[in-house]
Amino acid sequence: MRSLKDAIPEPYWLTQAGAPAPAAPLDGVETADLAVVGAGYSGLWTALLAKERDPQRDVVIVEAGTAGWAASGRNGGFCAASITHGFDNGLTRFPGEMDTLLRLGRENLDEIEATVARHGIDCDFRRTGELNVATEDWQWRDLVASHAAEAARGLDVVLLDQDSVRAEVASPTYQGGVWDRTGCATVDPARLVWGLRAACLRLGVRIFENTPVERITAARGGLSLHTWRGRVTAARVALATGAHGSLLKRLRQFVVPVYDYALMTEPLSPAQMNAIGWRNRQGIGDAGNQFHYYRLTADNRMLWGGYDAIYYNGGRIRPEQQQREATFEVLARHFEATFPQLEGVRFTHKWGGVIDCCSRFSAFFGTAHGGRLSYAAGYTGLGVGATRFGAKVMLDLLGGEPTELTALKMVRRKPVPFPPEPVRSGVIQLTRWSIARADRHEGRRNLWLRSLDAMGLGFDS
Repeated sequence: MRSLKDAIPEPYWLTQAGAPAPAAPLDGVETADLAVVGAGYSGLWTALLAKERDPQRDVVIVEAGTAGWAASGRNGGFCAASITHGFDNGLTRFPGEMDTLLRLGRENLDEIEATVARHGIDCDFRRTGELNVATEDWQWRDLVASHAAEAARGLDVVLLDQDSVRAEVASPTYQGGVWDRTGCATVDPARLVWGLRAACLRLGVRIFENTPVERITAARGGLSLHTWRGRVTAARVALATGAHGSLLKRLRQFVVPVYDYALMTEPLSPAQMNAIGWRNRQGIGDAGNQFHYYRLTADNRMLWGGYDAIYYNGGRIRPEQQQREATFEVLARHFEATFPQLEGVRFTHKWGGVIDCCSRFSAFFGTAHGGRLSYAAGYTGLGVGATRFGAKVMLDLLGGEPTELTALKMVRRKPVPFPPEPVRSGVIQLTRWSIARADRHEGRRNLWLRSLDAMGLGFDS
């Protein structure tokens, strides 16, 4: 496709100027009060919060690559208040504590906004909300019902009919939408990582990059992280490795790596911006099971991603899987159908990355090694904001005392595990096929999807 001809096969965010020079790798023996494995959002928030709670705490981060190289630097930059992967998913799985989870999620987003301001993090944080649009009649019916439930819980949501939603953003595919006006912000994800990293360093956190942890063992007074050229011994460890979490075997039954892909356009001209409107600059997602997400950057590029999430049989994570031309072509065609007035716009970047998916779509938590290690995983693509909440949970678990967060059913209960391979691959591919079929048949879920619903899995994306 001509629009993809010159696209660079790299994540746009990580190619920007201003990336920090990598920290030195670990070389020798270190000790710490708290060691954090991973320097994505989850690990950086954990280290930052630990130092803000106790400035005297000695905190070390050990990162296999460089800060943000994986999911944290490859995502769409939707920083949502939801910590349950959306209202409907949370209400289905945690109905008894949904009001609490909504409050905690709103507080979490407020605190992220305050942290960005307090530490002077230049990440284009814009709390413009999120617009969920319907492109089919069945999606509109679902949105109307969801809006009523959200409004009844006090969320700042506005129902937009066809004329109103097209007045916000001009697409001939839109039939209606719901605008959550305050529950989401857009950010430059890489610059958020770099800003959190800088804030950690200013508070005295030590960071070792390009230092994969090979194993974790018990040590006198704590745990030891073993690397190629050194070792860190710490009283407590927070494991924040997402889809790359091979250090704790129990996580493998709950997390599968799924690849998500995205495109970035060239900057849109003033005339092109006028043609689509979008003056309120909301993040946008459509309401299909296979959904697209898209947003504007500071210089009016459009990120266009989602839809074609891919699980490679056997759960393989390989660099070559970050590029998939068939998916890029599908995305480009869908872009052209959504915004025909942008004919001729070219894409400058194309990329993919792996996300840590679990069967309930929202993060799960736990401890190991006698409570000296805590973990959070399974954000399933909505971790930009929720990882800060997860960091608080990990620190509370390591503290060993009951808190509001550790009492939550969401924290105490695990998702349904995935079956072992090769059954796992068969189940996931059947589910993907069934979801695509539902989108082609007015949202009607086949026997397989209805069975998963009955078991409390409820796959819908």
